Amino acid sequence: MSSVTKNKLLIYLAGVAALVLLFALPFVLNPGAGFGGADDSAGEVIESLSPGYQPWFSSLWEPPAETEAMLFALQAAIGAVIIGYFVGYVRGSSN
Repeated sequence: MSSVTKNKLLIYLAGVAALVLLFALPFVLNPGAGFGGADDSAGEVIESLSPGYQPWFSSLWEPPAETEAMLFALQAAIGAVIIGYFVGYVRGSSN
């Protein structure tokens, strides 16, 4: 195995290890935490600061939980396709 191939492999393995660490670290540091979203946290803070607060805007349509999860997954998939396209384009143009 050439030194260039070894370096690339080492970089890929370091990246994978960093990603695993990034995802595992919150579970290790705070094992009993719930999986609340940012909207829920913000609503709790607003309620504690101003108990009588009335929102000035409400959504026109609030999708069911299943539809909301599907839309989120679709958004993530579209983002992954765009990122993958540009990574492939840059890698292909360098060859």
